Amino acid sequence: MYKVLDKDTIEMEIVPHIPLPKRGFAPTTPLNEIVNAILYKLKTGVQREYLPTASLSSQKVLGWQSVYHHYRKWCRSGAFMDCWVAILKRYRGMFDLSSVDLGGSHTPAIKGGEAVEYQGRKKSRTTCALFLTDRQGLPLAMSEPVSGNHNDLFDIEVQFEVVTATLDRADIKTEGLFLNADAGFDSKDFRRACARRDINANICFNKRNGSVDDRNEYFDRDLYDQRYAVERTNAWIDSFRSLLKRFDTTIESWKGPNYLSFIVIALKRFKPKKFK
Repeated sequence: MYKVLDKDTIEMEIVPHIPLPKRGFAPTTPLNEIVNAILYKLKTGVQREYLPTASLSSQKVLGWQSVYHHYRKWCRSGAFMDCWVAILKRYRGMFDLSSVDLGGSHTPAIKGGEAVEYQGRKKSRTTCALFLTDRQGLPLAMSEPVSGNHNDLFDIEVQFEVVTATLDRADIKTEGLFLNADAGFDSKDFRRACARRDINANICFNKRNGSVDDRNEYFDRDLYDQRYAVERTNAWIDSFRSLLKRFDTTIESWKGPNYLSFIVIALKRFKPKKFK
């Protein structure tokens, strides 16, 4: 049976951050097998009722309803985000922070739900989120999802605080960071948000904001040309078929699998021999 992560990696890196139930009965199936089933669904995009739980279980066979129950419970508790922050903190020396990239991504929302509206370019209802990556394209943080009818600058100061708060939790300093962003982020509000964090904003000038000759903001074309890494990140995230289109209707059930994809991408880079 195909495995996204091996048993030992799940046991060491993810299971310690899963909260134990305060009431009721503890799971009779090993937590690493429940997580493995969730990862299998995330990677393959198989419909929940067709999840091959018998092949994924070594002891008691879980029903797909039980897998979904644990998935929803852990999404609501923020367990997957807590796990991601712990991995950021543990492996922060392996991330390349010589510069970081910021980009937005729209995801079609098939069943509607929270933070969903029609987006003309995609010609569908979408959810939009901002992603911050390191120089290698490894994901670092994401914003709160917002409705697709908003552009990347919607509520940017608040959203950028959400992104940088993840770095704060992981003890990653933002002072002195060089941040690449495309012309869609060329605004006074965003530049002001970066300045408050002592971040060097390397943002491509937007022609709609006036002549480039009249601008004196910092811009390094050679550094900006490396921004392609964030597009590579989008391709890595899209390899998780459950994230190509959004079927979950709640925000927490959308953020949870995104953080799980971050975890898998990072561990695949840092522990390559553990993967099949």
